[in-house]
Amino acid sequence: MSYKIFEYDPSLLPFESDIQLRMDNYYNKKRQLVGENGSLSDFANGHHYFGFHKTKNGWFYREWAPAADEMWLMGDFNGWNRWSHRLNNLGNGIFEIFIEGKHTLWDECRVKAIVRNGDRYLERIPSYCKRVVQDKHDYSWSGAIVDEGEFVWKKKNFKPQKNLFIYETHIGMAQEREGMGTYREFTEYTLPRVKAAGYNTIQIMAIMEHPYYGSFGYQVSSFFAASSKFGKCNDLKKLIDTAHEMGIAVLLDVVHSHAVSNTNEGIAEFDGTVTQYFHAGSRGDHPAWGTKLFNYDKPEVIHFLLSNLKFWMEEYHFDGFRFDGVTSMLYHDHGLGTAFTDYSKYFSLNTDTEAVTYLQLATDLIYEVNPNAITIAEDMSAMPGMCLPVSEGGIGFQYRLAMGSPDMWIRLIRDVRDEDWSMWHIWCELTGRRPHEKYIGYAESHDQALVGDKTLIFRLCDAAMYTDMGKWCQNHIIDRGMALHKMIRLVTMTLAGEGYLNFMGNEFGHPEWIDFPREGNGWSHFYCRRQWHLADDTNLKYSELLKFDNEMVKLAKEYKIFNAEPHWLQIDDDNKIMMFERNNLIYVFNFHPTNDYWGYNLKMNKKGNYKVVFSTDRHEFGGWNRASENMVYTTNEFGEFPIYLPSRTAICMKKVAKIK
Repeated sequence: MSYKIFEYDPSLLPFESDIQLRMDNYYNKKRQLVGENGSLSDFANGHHYFGFHKTKNGWFYREWAPAADEMWLMGDFNGWNRWSHRLNNLGNGIFEIFIEGKHTLWDECRVKAIVRNGDRYLERIPSYCKRVVQDKHDYSWSGAIVDEGEFVWKKKNFKPQKNLFIYETHIGMAQEREGMGTYREFTEYTLPRVKAAGYNTIQIMAIMEHPYYGSFGYQVSSFFAASSKFGKCNDLKKLIDTAHEMGIAVLLDVVHSHAVSNTNEGIAEFDGTVTQYFHAGSRGDHPAWGTKLFNYDKPEVIHFLLSNLKFWMEEYHFDGFRFDGVTSMLYHDHGLGTAFTDYSKYFSLNTDTEAVTYLQLATDLIYEVNPNAITIAEDMSAMPGMCLPVSEGGIGFQYRLAMGSPDMWIRLIRDVRDEDWSMWHIWCELTGRRPHEKYIGYAESHDQALVGDKTLIFRLCDAAMYTDMGKWCQNHIIDRGMALHKMIRLVTMTLAGEGYLNFMGNEFGHPEWIDFPREGNGWSHFYCRRQWHLADDTNLKYSELLKFDNEMVKLAKEYKIFNAEPHWLQIDDDNKIMMFERNNLIYVFNFHPTNDYWGYNLKMNKKGNYKVVFSTDRHEFGGWNRASENMVYTTNEFGEFPIYLPSRTAICMKKVAKIK
């Protein structure tokens, strides 16, 4: 059978057998799980059976623990008596107890399971728990019953917009005050900012419960629990419902690439064995992260993970997922020891074919549950077919993150003089795509905001941001930083993908890093928040950067730039000029640090009249209004016209009718 992936990229033909193996593995595993005509959506219902479920007469609690000899349930409801509530062994590793009386368990009632494995008695948090809480006195974690009452959704049939402008965010640090933010605060204060900024999608980090706050949410312990650090379950539902009412889609930053190794807080060794969910030996341990690695070939593990995806869509109405750590999943060396310089590196013994199959099943399930769902892969290796439909020989994601772009900007700013930047290098890095695969472009990642690294604006301006961001101040360091910050964001949005992402605060050049509360900083939240007042203060230049970002997003939406591919028109490396067209807008960038060009000759792809409709040098953006937006330029017989191009400025032009 021939797949379209070979039509899109004929250079894959030497690896036809590898792609066929990919597809055979997928079909065989799906057949094993659901039979010839079964549905993955019907299969992925673990959350409807396992965990705690209230009935008219009481509560069921069920658990899968194949190596357990016996199980008990204890908690607030029985005075933490370890032995009074023994679960029945139903066979096949499934244990169950029915607790009579619908008020026997209550909202926030803390619970734990006791697992006997041989002569060991292990305290465990129920693996399907929807809520996990930490004791304020001894800092231990317990499961908690969720019985808040049914949430009434106001916006039930939400559909995300096609062109994605993503605002990546973290609930705990989205507030101004020193402390940990809440779902309610985010709903009241941050969502309106996102709406006003023009972004139509939020991507939320650190929702799945994680014991260590400073892990950024990437060391998950309880996969079905919305983090209690930020509030109650219905608070998160209210946040998502409110976002939908505003026309904003909500993505979950889902972590299925690994799990925290903690046994008391997580699912590691839940039944007393390493292999319940994870691989044995070195294959089950991530060498860089110190975390546990799932066995993606095991049907029960696939059932757990697919049920987890369906749960977040059903229970909380998430509109899709950004899958974290996909590169780590795809390769046995987790991408740590491989340079992906040729196609053979994608189809070797280093490739974890079981993980590839799981990802195909995951995307398949997501679209079964919600055909309008959004899926984004964080894959730095550029695995062929990652963002092609499974039916075409792909893995099924809709978008991949353009992870090379932020790295390129760091290297240029850090290692290369402004006057030595190569326009060809920037063009090639930002436009390099797998054929027929869509990318999400972004100029800087959330990792750059952490202590030990720097955001773009901080690399550009450093200490001057503390003293010279007032509009009354003149500082060439700030001038350079603001000009490049705007140009970098505009060229990245317009070239690097078919969608765009920004981490919260970066749109206005948030001046400081993120430092989670820890012993080394006296458990302070001072650097673990967003200083929104800087953007709101019209006396500061942060407000000008915010105004620019708002107008940049507005421009991209108005002209629907993601509906067409960019086309190169003119690159002049000597003079640091880059010119291209995308969906009937012409973009001209003068990256030269000092040279203004009077009468620079632009060659258009179509003869006619052109007018500047956007400029990074507008006064309202902190510029000097050097680029005229009133002139109409008419091409000569060769399709050219002269124009003034100020240094460190980008302009956008469109074709217009001739003005008499």
